[in-house]
Amino acid sequence: MPEHSLPQQAVLDAIPHRKPFLFIDTIRQLRSDGITCERTLCASESFYEGHYPGNPITPGVLLCEAVFQAGAIFLSAKLKEDKSFREKTPVLCRIESARFKKTVLPGDIVTVDVAMRETLQGFHFMSGKVSCNGHLVLTLRFALALVDKLSPAVVP
Repeated sequence: MPEHSLPQQAVLDAIPHRKPFLFIDTIRQLRSDGITCERTLCASESFYEGHYPGNPITPGVLLCEAVFQAGAIFLSAKLKEDKSFREKTPVLCRIESARFKKTVLPGDIVTVDVAMRETLQGFHFMSGKVSCNGHLVLTLRFALALVDKLSPAVVP
């Protein structure tokens, strides 16, 4: 796996998420045991309009989502040679021990780091952390499972 920065196209190629629900901008480092990514939080993001108007902060659940997306990117890279993986989508199946330590503000650049802990019976257990300006913002453990790709819902 490459150990250098990869552009956003690598993110788009790895996971199905798209704006406005894409919370990873760049893959900074892809390792055999994990991944480091970045996200710049622009002041123009729509969620800041309603999340503490006049004193906007980044919702913690969106920071968690950035960690989950980084984990899915890692899993996609790790398993891309497995032909059966191409028909699967990594989905969140467990969140544990989320700890929020600091707030993240509009304009901040966050670093998202995910490490693989273990794989058991198709569940991929990982730990993640988010930091900003050298300060730890969030730590958590989570698990992803691979599910068959679903057909788009048909709306009458």
